[in-house]
Amino acid sequence: MSSIRARASAVTALAMTAFGLVATPALASAARTPCDTAARACVDLNTQQAWLQHNGIIDYGPVPVRTGRPEAPTDPGTFRVTFKDLHHVSTIFNNAPMPYSVFFNGGDAFHEGSLTDPSHGCVHLSTAAAQTFFSTLQPSDEVQVVTG
Repeated sequence: MSSIRARASAVTALAMTAFGLVATPALASAARTPCDTAARACVDLNTQQAWLQHNGIIDYGPVPVRTGRPEAPTDPGTFRVTFKDLHHVSTIFNNAPMPYSVFFNGGDAFHEGSLTDPSHGCVHLSTAAAQTFFSTLQPSDEVQVVTG
């Protein structure tokens, strides 16, 4: 019976990590993101993953994300965090709630959102990941959005 419980615990832990429901521990320094070491936040549009890093060392992630739809893509590039809003409500998209918003490219932001439905250019995160990005990132931090 303990073998079944052990397997169930392992599967639960794996699923929670895969869906960004728990923080993944900092990875070994050999692990790298596809972004430059100067980036505090990194988003890979191809793999739909994001990380937080400091001086090239991963602090958090990878976590799953959902980025922009084809007609409203998330732009690749290097940006700076401009402001944060814990309880942001979109003035463009029908007062849509955007909790834990961290803006980095005009109206584009990291925020809690669907991991299945594409955004209008923002980077959707799970609740736990959005909370971590919100508490970690500060105005002027570098954000890189890359295509692998």
